[in-house]
Amino acid sequence: MLIMILGVGLFLTVGLKLMPIVKLGAGFRLLWSGRIPEKDEDIQGEISPFNALMTSLSATIGTGNIAGVATAIFLGGPGALFWMWCTALVGMATKYAEAVCAVKYRETDEKGNHVGGPMYYIKNGLSHKWAWLGTAFAIFGAIAGFGIGNTVQSNSVSAAMESSFGLPPMATGLIMMILVGLVLMGGIKRIADVAGKLVPLMAAFYIASGLLVLGVNISEIPTAFSLIVTSAFTPVAAQGGFAGAAVWAAIRFGVARGIFSNEAGLGSAPIAHAAAQTKNPVAQGLVAMLGTFIDTIIVCSITGLAIVVSGAWQSGETGATLTSAAFASVLPGLGNYVVAIALSIFAFTTVLGWSFYSEKCIQYLFGVKAIIPFRVLWIIAVPIGATSSLEFIWLLADTLNAMMAIPNLIALVLLSPVVFKLTSEYFAQQKNQNNKR
Repeated sequence: MLIMILGVGLFLTVGLKLMPIVKLGAGFRLLWSGRIPEKDEDIQGEISPFNALMTSLSATIGTGNIAGVATAIFLGGPGALFWMWCTALVGMATKYAEAVCAVKYRETDEKGNHVGGPMYYIKNGLSHKWAWLGTAFAIFGAIAGFGIGNTVQSNSVSAAMESSFGLPPMATGLIMMILVGLVLMGGIKRIADVAGKLVPLMAAFYIASGLLVLGVNISEIPTAFSLIVTSAFTPVAAQGGFAGAAVWAAIRFGVARGIFSNEAGLGSAPIAHAAAQTKNPVAQGLVAMLGTFIDTIIVCSITGLAIVVSGAWQSGETGATLTSAAFASVLPGLGNYVVAIALSIFAFTTVLGWSFYSEKCIQYLFGVKAIIPFRVLWIIAVPIGATSSLEFIWLLADTLNAMMAIPNLIALVLLSPVVFKLTSEYFAQQKNQNNKR
């Protein structure tokens, strides 16, 4: 599965002639100009391009960035971070292609809202013989949300709240259930509004705290980078509380946790981008690919580097506790609270983002009449996840991720000529406009 995700990402990166990396600046410019909803009646969609990215980021910046990075380093050594970076660089092309296809092949439902994602670009972009793939994706996406997007998140929050504030898991689960319910009943517009405000604030707070840890250990940063690159290709011996790790472990856990964190290839993010107000699929694709860059190259790197430079990776701790130990080394008495609060808000927004993804999969299968029953089930699952076994839930989430990715990756390869054609046309048009000026 991991080879498939990296392989498709590499194929799209080469096919796009490294465009996602070269045009990163253009993506950020489009993101900045897309903060305000368009008034133009010709532009279709429900939410601004900025809020579409924030909704997809709300689902990706979660436990994977805090607990997932720490778990990868605990199991695979510092080299796992290098393989997370590699996953992100090719994952940008995958996320770009997903969003281009989502906007190109989106539909309008009976309530007048735009809907899209892998099930729609499979149905509308490929021949009838592939229609079963769209149904398969919708089934896996509907179920997967309860793992990756709901129970895993509430479980991590309850663990962080219990260790930092002594709050019982059931109390955490019930509080989250009420908050999720209040937002969920407002649909995509309310989810996008909440995500558009919470995600940038929380990400800035967490990145600032992480930079403080790196600033105090600034002399260790060159050594840390050297260790990360070396460990990616050579086994790491046992030292301190670290049990040692082979190269295959660095690759396996780095790639797996990288994909869990940025979701490139899973087909989840394009469901949010399909609702964006945009005239051109490529313009939204350029905004969408920033999700992978921000999630992994920025936020995951802050976590990973903080763990390595502080020496906490040798402590024998894992998960969010390991990240807390890294932050506490510079912010004694505060570090664990910073991580607990960041984890809780990131996980809360992930539950919101994924509720929308799974809801659209359910809607594709059963129509709009199934939305309210789904939302009730989703809200009930939050406290169940908060009090369940973490090991089983993580395993379930990884398995369901793989099942979602297969139909999506097949569709992206088959639709890649369309993506390449739309991309070259868009940039040729941009070049002509610039020449006229």
